[in-house]
Amino acid sequence: MKVNFSELILHDGRVPPHLLYYMKRLSKAILNYIYEIYGPDEIVKRVSDPFWFQAFNNVIGMDWDSSGSTTIVIYMLKNFASASDFRDLGLATLGGKGSDSRTVIEELRILQDSGIDVMMLENVSKLGAKIDGVALQDGYKLYIHSIIVSQSGLWTIIQQGMNIEDKLARRYHIHGTEQIRIVRDPHSGIACDRIGIALNLIEDKASEIRSTIVSIVNSSNAQSLLKDVAMVNRMLKGDKGLETWLNSKGIKEGIGIAPLRNQQDLNKLFYKPITNLNRIEKILKKLSEVKPDTFEELLSIKGVGPETIRALALVAAVIYNAQPSFKDPVTHPIDPFLYSYAHGGKDGIPYPIKIQLMQKTIEFLEEALQEAKIEEKVKRKALERLYKFFNEIINVY
Repeated sequence: MKVNFSELILHDGRVPPHLLYYMKRLSKAILNYIYEIYGPDEIVKRVSDPFWFQAFNNVIGMDWDSSGSTTIVIYMLKNFASASDFRDLGLATLGGKGSDSRTVIEELRILQDSGIDVMMLENVSKLGAKIDGVALQDGYKLYIHSIIVSQSGLWTIIQQGMNIEDKLARRYHIHGTEQIRIVRDPHSGIACDRIGIALNLIEDKASEIRSTIVSIVNSSNAQSLLKDVAMVNRMLKGDKGLETWLNSKGIKEGIGIAPLRNQQDLNKLFYKPITNLNRIEKILKKLSEVKPDTFEELLSIKGVGPETIRALALVAAVIYNAQPSFKDPVTHPIDPFLYSYAHGGKDGIPYPIKIQLMQKTIEFLEEALQEAKIEEKVKRKALERLYKFFNEIINVY
């Protein structure tokens, strides 16, 4: 048996300018064809599929294992339809890599008065970032955030996280038509070949701990909740003096330092001490004032980050016995043998890009699209002549 695997490796360097020119033309030809034949919604749907996204990346000449795949595809989508193109195309790509990821709200404001619910999309964007950066804690820190939207209100969020220690990246796809509700995993797919252990508060099995977290936030004052966090913290640090105190307090059977130590070996991302209790205290005071009704509302509150959610999840798990899921929700391993190479890869993998072949593909698509437009004009004129003839008959009779 032969086993193959791959990961999105953090590649250095840029796409050579001469190759970028052909990538832009080919991307535009492909996207234009889909747009003209199927409409803007189809593009939003297709980018929600990690398999299609990766195949598109490969067809335009990027390598299968490059973290730059996400950057370049979003760049091509934005080059085809940016916020300023929305009124003409009914399609826009917002955000991007690094500082561009923080421009989504500003770009959405360009779409105001265009008939779509900008406020809802703002909330979707913010909550989408919190889902993959806070509710799901898998060791990958987000550095790309983009949202593709159509006139009908259909949207797809594309995000990418970086694991600095392993120098690997992971891509997240979330797709929908309305505000996100975490009743089950909202992802349309997650692409990464490495599957590990995560703090996963977004899947079906995590519904109990989500509701427990909301309940304890609403039923406890900030100081009481902070004491619970501090107690769990001491347990995680191995304070043996707590064993007697825990037993005297009659805390749920099975909760103690020894079992917790065993759990730490299973998931070190989750079972580790909270590093900044002062910051947690400030956020807990804010939560006690807001009193969120849902887990989504809790996540959306400014300042609620990974440490706050982990602290609350630890209290829910250790004191209230509401267990989180540790399942890593990757759905699409990035396997080179699953994807199609039409023209080669920019780094020569699996073979150097064949520019002449790429040019032929571009010319074929551009000509086909032009012919389709001409054909459409001919059809339209024929219908106009028929309509005119029909009116003449009516006038005669």
